[in-house]
Amino acid sequence: MSRRNLELNEVKLRLALRVRYIKSEIRSAKWRILVLAAYAILCWIIWENKYDLLYNESEGAFAYFLYRLDCGALLTWIVVIMLILLRGFSAPLGADQIEKDLIRAGITNSAGEAPILVRKKQDRQNPRILIMEFASRGIPLSRWTERQEAIEGALNVHVDQIELSPKNCRHVILRVVSGDFAFPKRLLWTQDKLASDGFTLVLGETLTGSATIDLSCIPHILIGGSTGSGKSVLLKCLLMQALKKHAKVVIADFKGGVDFAPIWKEKCSMCFDEASLLPALTEIVEELDRRKQEFGEHGIPNIDSYNRLYNHSMPRIIFACDEIAELLDCSGLSKEDKAIIMKIEAKLATIARLGRAFGIHLILATQRPSAELINGQIRNNLDCRICGRADQVLSQIIIGNTSAAERIPKNAQGRFLLPDGTLFQGYIFDEKTELEGLEWTR
Repeated sequence: MSRRNLELNEVKLRLALRVRYIKSEIRSAKWRILVLAAYAILCWIIWENKYDLLYNESEGAFAYFLYRLDCGALLTWIVVIMLILLRGFSAPLGADQIEKDLIRAGITNSAGEAPILVRKKQDRQNPRILIMEFASRGIPLSRWTERQEAIEGALNVHVDQIELSPKNCRHVILRVVSGDFAFPKRLLWTQDKLASDGFTLVLGETLTGSATIDLSCIPHILIGGSTGSGKSVLLKCLLMQALKKHAKVVIADFKGGVDFAPIWKEKCSMCFDEASLLPALTEIVEELDRRKQEFGEHGIPNIDSYNRLYNHSMPRIIFACDEIAELLDCSGLSKEDKAIIMKIEAKLATIARLGRAFGIHLILATQRPSAELINGQIRNNLDCRICGRADQVLSQIIIGNTSAAERIPKNAQGRFLLPDGTLFQGYIFDEKTELEGLEWTR
């Protein structure tokens, strides 16, 4: 295809997008309708009275100017001004510069063409968020996500979300926040942050609001991160919320409980070795079997339906382990000890497979969740993956990419990344203040 044809196609594409943009903006922006309507009325009045205006020989500079015009010139001016108005309405402010910035960020197709910005607006529900919609021009979504860091640098924004438009799969939507916004180094928990709906736990604060997880839908969590990344604090924050929602919490900590203040021992069941852990897990699995039989007899699909139907408050059960890899590592163990670990692993696998419907959940934290240490039945059911500060290998293991190594600063504490690219800051809290007064659910 000749260069001239390529340029012609480019003009046609941009014209079609601009016309579509004008239509949508006129429908959504009342002030644009008023401006265009006022101009149209003004043009009609002028045209209807053109002879009086053009051939009025009254004195005055303006009258003399109009007197010199003819109908053709008047029509030309009307059209030119209309085109200027339409050009102002046909593209978002700064569209050309944004498209040039994306070229510098490497967001181009095989022909070197940049995406075309067709819409830019503030989110009505959260004015901090700016929504930008692009005609992607054949650039796959994966390319956008791979170059997210470059996009942030080029546009001076923090990208909150990159997704395909639900109305047009050829369009990509960026939800961004100004680059001037920064995460706080310390984020204090307050009681009003506790989610009121169901069994939703608040993970932390994102660029645009709260990051949450509903254990009714996503029952198990894996938290990974290097030493000092804040994963133990995040684990305890989630457990604190679970206790406030009247869950029964069982904690395995083979470091002797040094990371847990004494009040945790009053509010939870804690296991410090394999000898006490295996009976605790056995009891949880027996409760799972009991609930399975009871739900089956009454034709009830899950714990939420059971509690609604019988106006009951059957508690959810949370099993948490602060370093699951250490627990399941059989290196150097005797045959008898390995047998105990295998039984523990089997109990965890049962909970991972079946726990969701019966309100039994795993929240596991580790520095090294390799396949050799956590078997497939457990790993495959840990649907919520959260990664703190990590190297590329650990980031790849936890969330399936190296983004945590690239996007979380080396000195950051309590900063975490979800697999979908959501970055959030976890809370810190006073353990004694938050747990005091809570009843232990037995």
